[in-house]
Amino acid sequence: MALFSKKTGPAPLDGVDVVLNDLDGVVYAGPGPIPHAVESLTRAASEGRRLGYITNNASRTDRAVAEHLREFGLETRPDDVVTSPQAAVALLAKKVAPGSTIMVVGGDGLVDELQKAGYTVTRSATDEPAAVVQGFSPDVRWTDLAEAAFALATPEDEGGIPWIATNTDWTIPQARGIAPGNGTLVSAVHTAVGRLAEVAGKPEAPIFHAAVERFGAAKPLMIGDRLDTDIQGAQAAGIDSALVLTGIDRPKHALAAPEHARPTYIVGDLRELFEPYPHVRQKDGITKVGDAAVAIDGPDVRVVAEGRDIDLLRAAAHGIWSTGRQIFGFRVPERLYADPFHRQR
Repeated sequence: MALFSKKTGPAPLDGVDVVLNDLDGVVYAGPGPIPHAVESLTRAASEGRRLGYITNNASRTDRAVAEHLREFGLETRPDDVVTSPQAAVALLAKKVAPGSTIMVVGGDGLVDELQKAGYTVTRSATDEPAAVVQGFSPDVRWTDLAEAAFALATPEDEGGIPWIATNTDWTIPQARGIAPGNGTLVSAVHTAVGRLAEVAGKPEAPIFHAAVERFGAAKPLMIGDRLDTDIQGAQAAGIDSALVLTGIDRPKHALAAPEHARPTYIVGDLRELFEPYPHVRQKDGITKVGDAAVAIDGPDVRVVAEGRDIDLLRAAAHGIWSTGRQIFGFRVPERLYADPFHRQR
């Protein structure tokens, strides 16, 4: 990659036929859209790309998600939405026959998918469920978590029932800020019973493979705001990805991204998907992206040239990543931990 000549390459969306989008933190935060997201996705669709949505949020049905997106002006059908409850039910079907009673901890999205697959839903361990399926809902109560713990008291390898979690996102972005996600609720049950759930949604690859198959994608691009779910899962599935800085993960997370969760692209907002993406140029310990440059001098990361904020972050990330060393092995200047993108959200 030691080329200091051509500065830019194709835009991230060039050649892409299907744009796979996370929802919370990418398209909206709470009830409202994220700035520039709807306009950018509308443009992508108008240029002939299929839009699909992959969400770990199990609280709503695919129909409800599609209706929400239509309210923003995005032409969306239920089958454009791939949900973690759908992935959870597909996993459940390999373990428990339809018609069985399944205990649900979660909301309408999970109940709807289970009922469509022919399962009977209960909220009580006294109904002797054949499995527990747990997903996020803002209405989950302590009593729901307790019922799950009662049902899961016996480990599966000792004759206990399966436990499937739609996802384990620790947090979820809301209009007022960052709130606890399903991973927090799953952890509460885990603490009580001492066993682990099997996870169906992101970052597991099957939900991405299902989306690619459903949309017939030849060259998909996954857009997400979380390295540990969206980006890691896309990489596991062999799909290019873009980390957008409008949701959970911030510049400091990008700099520290482990090898298995590094995005193909880093963008401040979705408008940058249409811009020629600058090449990463490395030579003599200096990484250049656009007009920004960062040097790695032993344990020190040094800003050589500021350039644009987004290019400086890209240069620093690639410079650190290329060393094969963990972020805590470096002295990183505060400038690189700054978050000028936060104000764009």
